[in-house]
Amino acid sequence: KEVSEQEAKEKLAAQLPDVKGYRILCMVPEAEEAYESGIIKSDAVKQIQEHSTVVLFVMQLGDLAYKDETKFPTGAWCKEKDWVIFGRYAGSRIGIDGGEIRILNDDEVLGVLSSPDDVLHM
Repeated sequence: KEVSEQEAKEKLAAQLPDVKGYRILCMVPEAEEAYESGIIKSDAVKQIQEHSTVVLFVMQLGDLAYKDETKFPTGAWCKEKDWVIFGRYAGSRIGIDGGEIRILNDDEVLGVLSSPDDVLHM
């Protein structure tokens, strides 16, 4: 039985945890299929690139994320649907069908990007 794109998205959404507290749920961006030269990357290379990325897409903020006014006097450092930079070993990695998600603490975000391409191809 062929699964529609909508059904696949719903299945993925059902796998995602509902983060609580000061946590941030982020999705790891998929690595490009090919190099700029057109050479196709192996699955192993793509997996290494995804595992070692320092760029994430913010999917959900926990109910207490950025609420500590003493720690965040200027407000939240990021919001849902932002691309963020984080420390390479920060957060918890969780494998899901079709990729990987990470759960960060709100203070582990180092900066916000306009696009993941700003850093992935450096």
